[in-house]
Amino acid sequence: MTMPLQTGQLDPVTQAVRAHRQRFTVLGVVLVILGILAIMFPLLGSIVAKQLIGWFLLLTGASVLFAAFQMRDWQSATLTGLIGVLQLVAGVYLAFFPFTGLIGLTLFLGVVFLFQGAAEATIAWQHRPRDGWVWLALSALASVLLGVLLITGLPGTAIWAPGLFLGINLISSGVSFVALARTA
Repeated sequence: MTMPLQTGQLDPVTQAVRAHRQRFTVLGVVLVILGILAIMFPLLGSIVAKQLIGWFLLLTGASVLFAAFQMRDWQSATLTGLIGVLQLVAGVYLAFFPFTGLIGLTLFLGVVFLFQGAAEATIAWQHRPRDGWVWLALSALASVLLGVLLITGLPGTAIWAPGLFLGINLISSGVSFVALARTA
């Protein structure tokens, strides 16, 4: 249960944002700059995004494999260890070979957008009599079109799409941090 705030009193979240306003602004500006660079150099952005996923898989694979060795007496330790090895192999493939895996990553993004569009279309249909359902339907259409564009454009879209999407995401995040800092 939270206590009601007195008139003129700020909630703890607003106080924390105010206290770190400059850090939020700097973070936002750095993210916007990195996003612009990713959009200007989409192939480089795509490679960086792919390699980050590779390093993530390396870390998770090592963790899973370590846990499997620690739990050798568990019935499923061998299968868990195999999952760790699979993640390590995929991580090495993505992290250390810069031009491999871009097509698979782009195909994965396309499939994600198709599923997202289908889910959004279902939600829009369920909310059809209410206000705002059209926005959900438009978002669903955009997601499906983007997924189709990515998949049908392969292998060409693999060169630019992940980097472009990373750039757009970084700019969006950066702008939101700057806006958050300004509102405090």
